[in-house]
Amino acid sequence: MIYRYRISLPGIKGFARLYEVKSTSSLYSFAKQMRADMNFPQDQMVLFKAMDADGNVAARYGMFDLGAGTIDSVTLGETVKKGQTSFVFFYDTTNAKSVIVTFEGETPARANVVYPALVEMKGPDPEEFENGYVAFEDLPEDKKNPENEDFDEDDEDIDEEDSADEEEFDEDEDE
Repeated sequence: MIYRYRISLPGIKGFARLYEVKSTSSLYSFAKQMRADMNFPQDQMVLFKAMDADGNVAARYGMFDLGAGTIDSVTLGETVKKGQTSFVFFYDTTNAKSVIVTFEGETPARANVVYPALVEMKGPDPEEFENGYVAFEDLPEDKKNPENEDFDEDDEDIDEEDSADEEEFDEDEDE
């Protein structure tokens, strides 16, 4: 059986990843694939905080047994049977960096696909959002419409000193 999981960031519409994963895959193999695909740090401990349909914490799965099992001993099929419909996946527990992993249902298996498989992606990796990247769909409405009165084309972040340096450089080239 193949499951679909959507990866998202809280409050950010400009980021999404869609994975297809075998129900027999461990949380560890899923975490390993997400780490590789989204450039998460490889030297950090990870944690899956499982949530039930009501949004309550149902279990915590980590590298060490926190009471519900370790990520290498628990399969996605087991979590679905327990009604754990989403996770907060902490890819950097030291700095509390996480993504939301939401179960979307079953999908037919495809030939010649190695699972877990990243099947859709939208936006850059989560690290870019931490560094200030803002996707168009996450902009406030007044910034999306250039026809808006408050929009000023001269509002670009151009440093006047840099501009003057470029002019001096151009003059030197003419000599």
